[in-house]
Amino acid sequence: MTGKWLTPVVTAFDKDGNIDSEANKNIYDFLIKGGVDGLVIMGSTGEFFTMTMEQKKELIKLAVEHVNKRTKVFIGTSCMSADETIELSNYANEVGADAVMVISPYYFALSNESVELFYDKVAEGTKADIYLYNFPARTGYDLTPEVTLNLARKHKNIVGYKDTVTEMGHTRALIETMHKEFPEFEVYSGFDENFAHNILSGGAGCIGGLSNFAPEICSAWVKAINEKDFDKVAEIQKIINEMMAIYDIGTPFIPIVKKAMMIRGIEMQDYCTVPFIQANDEQTAKIKTLMEKLNLI
Repeated sequence: MTGKWLTPVVTAFDKDGNIDSEANKNIYDFLIKGGVDGLVIMGSTGEFFTMTMEQKKELIKLAVEHVNKRTKVFIGTSCMSADETIELSNYANEVGADAVMVISPYYFALSNESVELFYDKVAEGTKADIYLYNFPARTGYDLTPEVTLNLARKHKNIVGYKDTVTEMGHTRALIETMHKEFPEFEVYSGFDENFAHNILSGGAGCIGGLSNFAPEICSAWVKAINEKDFDKVAEIQKIINEMMAIYDIGTPFIPIVKKAMMIRGIEMQDYCTVPFIQANDEQTAKIKTLMEKLNLI
């Protein structure tokens, strides 16, 4: 039973909406120093949905080259079309990313057959290792354990899954279904607070956004569970539970997380892509109050 924590990294932009190369490098260095087990570039927290193909390729190259194997780098290559997803996945694989993470098309709720068809095409079109990304609140449908098992049976490069649901029962059922045939298949939880429960259920860990501004707390939690120090695991669970309040300060939470990172001293700005709005004074005060309570500043 060993756990891992991957950070779904925010993307730093300048005021004109361009990739801020230096700020992104500062963020990667901060996270690596904080001890996380890997970076997920252009997950939901990374604003992939408003970026151009050119920007995405620019950021992939920047991340892979700057991280330079110091930690794992997964790339979110999700596009609405299978062909663009394949193009981006192949690009990520060619420049040296460790794996890609793909959410299936959103907007229309899809049948299981349609979901399977999409992933079949993507898996056949790229040599990259693929982590499936289930986020029913955003796609409008669930990527079921049965579909996942079918896909893993057909495609050796489908190696894991991120389950962004609050119900651990869903994640546990997925782990149990997959591990009967594929014991190495990695299942991550997408909500930070579920990390310990995920590991105890046989999962791989968490891909959680709190680590953008508190990586040392998340990596200490991983260390505690890997050393079976359950008093420490329980202690950090309480800290994480309190920290989850950051997600409720603003909608969406991405500008809030960026402001928290600035408050922690990372050299970056909190510009986001339209229509996201930077944290206002009231929200910034709430962020600071929470971070002071957690001894982060």
